[in-house]
Amino acid sequence: MLQANASVIIALLMGIAGIVYVKWQLKRVLSCDEGNETMRSIAAAIQEGASAFLSREYRVLAIFVAIVAAIIAAFLAWQTAVCFVVGAVASAGAGYLGMYVAVRSNVRTAAAASHGLHQGLRVAFGSGAIMGMSVVSFSLLGMTILFLIFSGSPEQLTYVTGFGFGASSIALFARVGGGIYTKAADVGADLVGKVEKGIPEDDPRNPAVIADNVGDNVGDVAGMGADLFESYSSSIIAAAALGASLGANSLAFIGLPFLIGAVGVLASLYGIYMVTAEDNWKIRQSTNPVLVLFNKFVTQIDETASLQALLDALRRSVWGASALIVVFSLLAVLLTGVSLNYWFVILVGLVAGNGIAYVTEYYTSYTEKPVKSIAEACQTGPATTIIQGTAVGMMSTVFPVLITAVAILVSIWLGHKADGSITAGLYAVALAGVGMLSTLGVTLATDAYGPVADNAGGIAEMSHLPEEVRQRTDALDSLGNTTAATGKGFAIGSAVLTALALLGAYITAAKIDSLSILAPTMLPGILIGAMLPFLFSAMTMSAVGKAAYNIVLEVRRQFQEIPGLMEGTGKPDYAACVGISTEGALKEMMIPGTMAVVVPLIVGFVLGKEALAGLLIGTTASGFLLAVMMANAGGAWDNAKKWIETGQYGGKGSDAHKAAVVGDTVGDPFKDTSGPSLNILIKLMSIVSLVFASAFGSGWLSF
Repeated sequence: MLQANASVIIALLMGIAGIVYVKWQLKRVLSCDEGNETMRSIAAAIQEGASAFLSREYRVLAIFVAIVAAIIAAFLAWQTAVCFVVGAVASAGAGYLGMYVAVRSNVRTAAAASHGLHQGLRVAFGSGAIMGMSVVSFSLLGMTILFLIFSGSPEQLTYVTGFGFGASSIALFARVGGGIYTKAADVGADLVGKVEKGIPEDDPRNPAVIADNVGDNVGDVAGMGADLFESYSSSIIAAAALGASLGANSLAFIGLPFLIGAVGVLASLYGIYMVTAEDNWKIRQSTNPVLVLFNKFVTQIDETASLQALLDALRRSVWGASALIVVFSLLAVLLTGVSLNYWFVILVGLVAGNGIAYVTEYYTSYTEKPVKSIAEACQTGPATTIIQGTAVGMMSTVFPVLITAVAILVSIWLGHKADGSITAGLYAVALAGVGMLSTLGVTLATDAYGPVADNAGGIAEMSHLPEEVRQRTDALDSLGNTTAATGKGFAIGSAVLTALALLGAYITAAKIDSLSILAPTMLPGILIGAMLPFLFSAMTMSAVGKAAYNIVLEVRRQFQEIPGLMEGTGKPDYAACVGISTEGALKEMMIPGTMAVVVPLIVGFVLGKEALAGLLIGTTASGFLLAVMMANAGGAWDNAKKWIETGQYGGKGSDAHKAAVVGDTVGDPFKDTSGPSLNILIKLMSIVSLVFASAFGSGWLSF
């Protein structure tokens, strides 16, 4: 029977294997052709802007991390403070590496797309694979090393929760800051360029076009990488923390989530291979049964591939990884010696994750009825576009909630049947979250490749490459919009399972015997918690509006004052828009980011530990619904515009297209700023509560 340390060591070794793969794939991607001189100069401008923003953002966050680490060391334990700093650095590192690769892969994807659709897909997806495997490997390495260092202490897992706190803190600021940056630039560029001036997207005459392309990377790659790094880390920490309280076999329960993370690396590598494998005739003709099995579902895309065919190709990679997890997780459960019920729990998480992904695809893909209904509504103007998109977003919450609720009920039942306690049921919920995220290496790759394809399209447009190249990058970009929406739904679903598990761990650590809705502070706590996601979303949406306002004024000024800009003979000042987006994002991210850390502490100390439990319940419930609605409505508006751009309802330039652009502009901060930030808010508040659980009492206003 494998005990905790043995499982953790296996996870450590698989983390190292993941880093080896990242290094190999990085070399492979960077060896690809960068195209002509014009393409390289545009890519260099995007690289410079992205690096400048991220370095400034990280300098601000370094001050925050230092202050919080000092507070933790003074009031809790220096070991927790060390884990907090390591979590923050690892999260920032994964985000930076993903961004570094993305801004170098965009131009290579555009060059590869000149030779074919499949070549472009391989380069872009290879970049996403580096992001996915970096997140998983950095997380496993950080947690396992810290676990082994503090393994001699009975408080080892209390210390390691600091790692999740550090990761969550960086994730929230990175998501909010990057989201404000990218959507301010995107909205500003669209409102003046496409709506007022009637010029195409990514037109080099638009002064905000470089800022827009930079934003795709700092928001949708670096921010998203930090986001899912935190999701992955928190799910394992929550399961291990609950496993520690499960009696005589607690060491096996602690080790199992680490072991699932380890086998997930292997499964994800196979899923990635299905998309990035070379079309090698000798390998495909081999009779070796292992090669036959591994190459049976390898993706090969031809030039006539539809969006549905591309979607199916990426689905197969995720399903292939999930199939391997089914087998590997059974071995993990047998090796640790826990009840076979926990294998079924992992399957519940896998099925729930794929179910949420499927529902999200349905509501955000332009091959399906919901998005087509929005496109149809565009014929009667922006108002009906907004109404129908909002309705689609609201309707899209039904099945994710039902899937998650069933997953929670089944997991609790299986855990309770296995070990006969409510703690075992909560442990099972946490393990379902680990199962849902076990294939993160490949699911994040399907998400992270999208911004690379989007940038590639912009580079192709600005470099005046042949029309068929832009058509190929547009096909990859449309696919990226759907997979990005799927990734957000996946992250939100796992956030709820993880937040519930963290809530259980908090209740145990805070020594709360029971919770009653009739307790004087309970209902106020729930109401405050339910309000917070709306306040948080209002602040982040307002931040995008303010920054976009300044971008619009700057772009208008340049069109008015720079001679020949509209005619293509004048040169736009791209750096001015990059600077405005950077300043706006850094300024506006601080208050909503700090709120997520401060509010739980205020409620815990003022109203007491029971009220804080109520706060977490309210935040999780309302945050889940609001996040799904905003992410899916935004994705649906975006793809409704792209559906019209394929030639439907008059195509580009028609009145329907203009209405769709308005819907897409409204949806941008929905899907890329406020919506995805909410799942981090849910978990950050939960893990802050867990880290400080021992410090809370009955409250200063106790009854």
